[in-house]
Order: sequence, then structure tokens, then C-alpha cells
Amino acid sequence: MKAEVKFYDRVDDGLLKFAVIIAKSNGKWVFCKHRDRETLEVPGGHREPGEQIEDTAERELQEETGAIDYTIVPICVYSVIRDDKDGEESFGMLYYADIETFERELHSEIEKIVLSEHLPENWTYPLIQPKLMEEAARRMQ
Repeated sequence: MKAEVKFYDRVDDGLLKFAVIIAKSNGKWVFCKHRDRETLEVPGGHREPGEQIEDTAERELQEETGAIDYTIVPICVYSVIRDDKDGEESFGMLYYADIETFERELHSEIEKIVLSEHLPENWTYPLIQPKLMEEAARRMQ
């Protein structure tokens, strides 16, 4: 599979299907380990019908990390064009969150949260998520 990742300042809200949140807590990156996978990923997920994209980002951050106290800000729009999806361009909103406190227990498909000073080598989406991290770092300088 090949994936092309593009970045935009904005697109029509109706095109946004995903929210992805790059998060830190106490200066460390926050990654999720899904219970059905051996890889790590940043929090994020699909937008529900009728949901504002900002609400998607907050819901996914809370569900996947157990974040209670946090700040979250939009970074940019991203898109992914995958050859296994007939070249269709799908759009999402990229966010950054700084998490102060977490719930003691997760209540989702996420098995555990990993806090790390380093980026993982075993990404769930290795063709996409490292590029999102790079763009976030570039735009947040």
C-alpha cells in the first residue's frame, strides 16, 4: 500500500471525516496501544454524524487516553490518498493536546497508554502518522 499525505490550512467542514490528536503529557509524547495490535498510534478516530470536528477530537482524546484535564488546539487539515482506496482523498483535522491528568482506567479498545520521549519505531500507520508528527512540529515552531 502507498499513501500520500497532504496538508491544508482549511477545507470545507463537510469533508472532515477524522480527528487526530498529537498529545504530550509532562513533556512526553502520548501514544495508544490498541488491544488487538502490537503497534503504537496517536489518538484519533472517525467523526460521528452531526458531530462538530472539535467535539470529535475531544471525544477521541478522552476515549483513547483517558485525558481529564487538557488543552487542545487545532493545527491544520490533512488528507490521505491511499492506492488501496482507489485514490480517494480523505480529510481529517490535526490537533495538538497537552494533557495534565488522566483517568486511572481506560474504557475503550485501547489497552494502554505509552508516554515516551521518543517516537515509536512500530507505528500502526507508518505511512501516515510520522508525517503528521513532522507537520505538527513544523507548524508549532
